Amino acid sequence: MVTGDSYTVQLEVFEGPLDLLLHLIRRNQVDIYDIPIATITDQYLEYLSMMRSLNLDVAGEFLLMAATLLQIKSKMLLPSGAEEEEEEEGDPRAELVNTLLEYQKFKEAAVRLNEREILDRDIFVHGHEAEDTEEGGLVEVGVFELIEALRDVLSRFSPEGAYDITLDRITLEERIAQILETVKSRGSGLLFSSLFSGTSSKEDIIVTFMALLELMRMRMIKIYQRAPFGPIEIFVLSTG
Repeated sequence: MVTGDSYTVQLEVFEGPLDLLLHLIRRNQVDIYDIPIATITDQYLEYLSMMRSLNLDVAGEFLLMAATLLQIKSKMLLPSGAEEEEEEEGDPRAELVNTLLEYQKFKEAAVRLNEREILDRDIFVHGHEAEDTEEGGLVEVGVFELIEALRDVLSRFSPEGAYDITLDRITLEERIAQILETVKSRGSGLLFSSLFSGTSSKEDIIVTFMALLELMRMRMIKIYQRAPFGPIEIFVLSTG
């Protein structure tokens, strides 16, 4: 959901805290059975901070998971004198690992069930069909990969060279229409980074990002990578 001038988006519409944890595990290329809890916790908290700065509505489930991670982290950092007690209680990460494994199985099953429906319903404009993207090796991008890509955009943004023209402030609806027109005119995937070239303010960057999320929610676009951590491409979908 997007509301008013604050462009607030409910993140749970897209993905939840378990999705974020799985993303971090994949990104760090660590064993799910041996999660480096201190590292993952710190990165998880960084994401929460980033999401708040983007006006993403961080649901209670994300905060509850943060508290859980901090509790596990504190247990893992117990002094050596508490080792015997820890052995009796078992690995503090065990319950979280089991939850992640079950959720991962559920997600994989859901993807398989949805594939047929998507192939029957969605086609890419200008002949870029869903079947072709499978053969082309494209992998669908989630919201957390987008947040990471946006963080890179913001890190390169120079406030000194920015300018704000309040009277010409673009609305979310206008940016949505611009993105759709731009991608359709391309006839192929539009690079995520190209949407931010020539951006005049941090506000413009955030409005563009919120427009992408809204288009994803409305199932009007799909976003892919050709390889892990590779360039992100945007495709417009037409239904029917």
